Order: sequence, then C-alpha cells, then structure tokens
Amino acid sequence: MLITFVLAAALMIGVAMLFCLWRLIKGPDITDRILALDTLYINSIALIILLGLYHGSALYFEGALLIAMLGFVSTAALAKYLLRGDIIE
Repeated sequence: MLITFVLAAALMIGVAMLFCLWRLIKGPDITDRILALDTLYINSIALIILLGLYHGSALYFEGALLIAMLGFVSTAALAKYLLRGDIIE
C-alpha cells in the first residue's frame, strides 16, 4: 500500500518537475527562471526522499540534505548577483 502511494507521489512530482523545467526554459524574465530553478531543486529533493522511502535506505536522505544545502547557497548567490551585479564584494 505504501509503495503505491510513493509511486503516485513520485509521478506527481515528476509532472511538477516537467512544469518547472518548462518555466525554466520559457520564462519571460530572469527572476521567473531563478524561481523555477529553486522549485526544481526542491522537487528533486522530494523525489530523492521518495526514492529513499521506496528502497528503505537512509543514504538517500543524506543526498537530499546535500542538495538542499547546495540549492540554498546557489539561490542566495543568484539573488545577490541580480541585486548587485557582483557576488563577492
């Protein structure tokens, strides 16, 4: 029963990732593209956690945590670059 729900959630997250990828490619503005990239990495974290639930391994959760940290730093760097035009002052 749990496997059915995990697979259904993975399918829904996959569709959400396709929509985010579409917005990343088609976005009319750079802020829309950054927001789509941010949402894409959050969806990838959810997909990795679901994969960890499916396989019953805790190793996937560490990978999801690593992606979360890198995604936060990259989003903060891109936002700082948009505001000031330079990352390191």
